[in-house]
Amino acid sequence: MPVTDWKVIYSAYPWFVELPATAAIGLHKDSGADAFQVKSLSENRFVRRLGSIEPSQTDLIAEAIALCVGTP
Repeated sequence: MPVTDWKVIYSAYPWFVELPATAAIGLHKDSGADAFQVKSLSENRFVRRLGSIEPSQTDLIAEAIALCVGTP
């Protein structure tokens, strides 16, 4: 899913998950994952790992995707 610059207005949208900038995540500025725009990608497009998110953030993203596709 796309990750974009975080804007305060995104907190009003339940399909956006805030990803604060940290060295572990690999982001230089606060960002948001937009679960409304999930896309499939080939694993071949992934050249190198830039960072990783915490399991709690993965759970929030999974919940946001479920909301978008109508799964409880």
